[in-house]
Amino acid sequence: MRVVVDTNALVSALLFAGVSSKLVPLWQSRSVIALVSRSILEEYLRVLSYPKFKLSAAEIKHLLQEEVLPFVDVVVPRRRLRVVKRDPSDDRFIECAVAGKASVIISGDKDLLSIGSYRKILIQTPAQFLDDFPRRH
Repeated sequence: MRVVVDTNALVSALLFAGVSSKLVPLWQSRSVIALVSRSILEEYLRVLSYPKFKLSAAEIKHLLQEEVLPFVDVVVPRRRLRVVKRDPSDDRFIECAVAGKASVIISGDKDLLSIGSYRKILIQTPAQFLDDFPRRH
């Protein structure tokens, strides 16, 4: 199963114990194929750098190089989409999902979640995804 993990779900998965942290072993074992684009990777880096997370440059580099990059497939979206009206920057996740033929976008973002689905790509919270995963896998 091919998925796109949005920034808030990825940060929660990497930094906090809880529901989202159960996503990490799924992408690291390749039980799901996590897809990213350059734009998404740049956003991951930008958000992990927020002062509230108190992460050093070395810690951020380690998280991305050891926990994420070895386990993802990089996708190059071919066209721009205008789907998320309230926050157009979230379109990057839909563009990546379409280009990479993902089944699901995993997100905690209200603007993305309000769409529900796009071209048969479900948009689910980490909890919804994990609840449905055994049935789809």
